[in-house]
Amino acid sequence: MNFDPRITPARPDLAASFLEGKISAARYVAGELREVVDPSAPVRREPRPDASLDTEALKGERVTIYETNEEGWAWGQLAKDGYVGWLPANALMAPGPEPTHRVAALRTPILSGPSIKMPTLEMISFGGVLAILREEGRFGVTANGCYVPLMHLAPVQAVEKDFVAVAERFLGVPYVWGGKTSLGLDCSGLVQVSLNACGVGCPRDSYMQEGALGKAVDPGADFSGLKRGDLVFWKGHVAIARDETHFLHANGFHMAVAIEPVRETIVRFAKEGTPVRAVRRLM
Repeated sequence: MNFDPRITPARPDLAASFLEGKISAARYVAGELREVVDPSAPVRREPRPDASLDTEALKGERVTIYETNEEGWAWGQLAKDGYVGWLPANALMAPGPEPTHRVAALRTPILSGPSIKMPTLEMISFGGVLAILREEGRFGVTANGCYVPLMHLAPVQAVEKDFVAVAERFLGVPYVWGGKTSLGLDCSGLVQVSLNACGVGCPRDSYMQEGALGKAVDPGADFSGLKRGDLVFWKGHVAIARDETHFLHANGFHMAVAIEPVRETIVRFAKEGTPVRAVRRLM
């Protein structure tokens, strides 16, 4: 059997216990559930700060940890999309109360008191989740006694209606390989956080999204058949059709989330030897 190492918690020396009998490893571990308590946590390919950033885990995400090394790195698997990698152990704690709200603004401040004049303790990005124990005026109060503007929150069960409109909120956000926060994100990160806000499960990487999302469609040789929300895939890249004439995508050419004409984008990629290889329609 072939297992994708990015979403399979297995190494030659260690694997998750549920993989015993499927993958060979020196030992198997059940793992311990943890919660991301930092605004976000990097998920790296190797346990060092200069290793490649594969993705990020947002505030409140659950992670099953199988090993923590002496240098303070924890190896585990994210609950939401199954991604596997190394996270800073000090960004994780035992799970607290179940999240009740998600951050619906691009970013929101976590304040030390019930006033916008109080010190900001941290900034939480869109999609992060929090347990709000009570409301106090215009603020929600978290389990550890911090205050969050209620107008920046939505109940965790509430979903957005238009994932393209969600993605448009990130216009101008810098391109960051492996990122998925409002401080920086990549092409597939933009797709994932936007679809997740609409209650749609979404894999992390573009090649995974190409295989899992929607159905294949033929937009025509001139791409005039594109519809809003179509996902257009190249090798290693994905863009969102804003309409039949414009793409929205996080890309290294602009080093930001940008809108650009469909034809111009396709021609640029073709000149680089990367033709469109799939168009997927979600609805």
